[in-house]
Amino acid sequence: MVKRVGILTGGGDCPGLNAVIRGAVRTLIREYKCEVVGIELGFEGLMQGRGYPMTLDAVRGILHKGGTLLRTSNRGNPFDYPTKDDPNVREDRSAECLDNCRRMGIDALIAIGGEGTLKIADKMGDLGFPIVGVPKTIDNDVRQTDFSFGFQTAVSIATEAIDRLHTTAESHNRVMVLEVMGRHVGWIALHSGIAGGADIILIPEIPYKPEEIAKKIRLRQARGQQFDIIVVAEGAKRDGGDEVWADKGSKRLGGVAFRVAEEIGELSDLEVRVTVLGHLQRGGSPEAIDRVWSTLYGNRAADFVAEGMWGMMTALQNGEIVPVPIKDAIGQLNTVSPDGPLIRTARALGISFGDGR
Repeated sequence: MVKRVGILTGGGDCPGLNAVIRGAVRTLIREYKCEVVGIELGFEGLMQGRGYPMTLDAVRGILHKGGTLLRTSNRGNPFDYPTKDDPNVREDRSAECLDNCRRMGIDALIAIGGEGTLKIADKMGDLGFPIVGVPKTIDNDVRQTDFSFGFQTAVSIATEAIDRLHTTAESHNRVMVLEVMGRHVGWIALHSGIAGGADIILIPEIPYKPEEIAKKIRLRQARGQQFDIIVVAEGAKRDGGDEVWADKGSKRLGGVAFRVAEEIGELSDLEVRVTVLGHLQRGGSPEAIDRVWSTLYGNRAADFVAEGMWGMMTALQNGEIVPVPIKDAIGQLNTVSPDGPLIRTARALGISFGDGR
């Protein structure tokens, strides 16, 4: 019988993390009489044994707060950890995680995170440790769930930015390029672009051609429309080209909006301005819908623990939180279908994806 449960957050921060923690902790304590141990800094903290008791008081007043009470890290894969002598040499330190769980008396673990965190959780489960996963990513790139929490808030922030860019673009007859997050998938760009009335949306799933973007701009000019709004996901790439790296060494994407602006400038006579939202999409308070779904995610994760549903992930499907094997959610990203309903709708409205279709 599970008596003490550990909970951690891994990967980048995300609106709604605290709401998940709160939902899980309150349910575990109130409904199942469990003790809860908060693990700081994800699996990195677990390797270091950085845990502390969590009470109802500890999660009071955190529902509306951004970030994560437990703090987080997108490094520290215990199965592939850099050695002290040579960071390029990796070693398996997962045994330390298991030892620290035993030392802290943790019977089971709730791991909240995206693709990377869930892969680690899956491997921990393969070692026989009882674990439950909760999908977290503003990119919405985890499979088997309709939406991951934090996505809706990120889309709202991006949409508000588009709304604000419209006014200055129209006032100055400019092309405004907005870069949003989306390393490998274009969900944020697609949703915010449609919601904000963008003219051109560039996503990783549909390579763009600069000449097609210029063609779209000239067509709008011929119709008397003297400004354009372009939303581009950070992982977008031109046809036959590669992603743009802000720092290739750390595998951090960024700057594609400036490349697009340069390409447009060479093919048109319009002024082009760039705005990069960056971490604004991940920070701040979650919107109401994300608070609700986050709470349900946390509550159901606690239920899965109590029911012994090990190796399962909480997933939103058809309005309900259901269990799906973590293995079914990892290994392949939830990408935008180039022929999906949202893409078809956008094309019907006259939105270009820079591919000439």
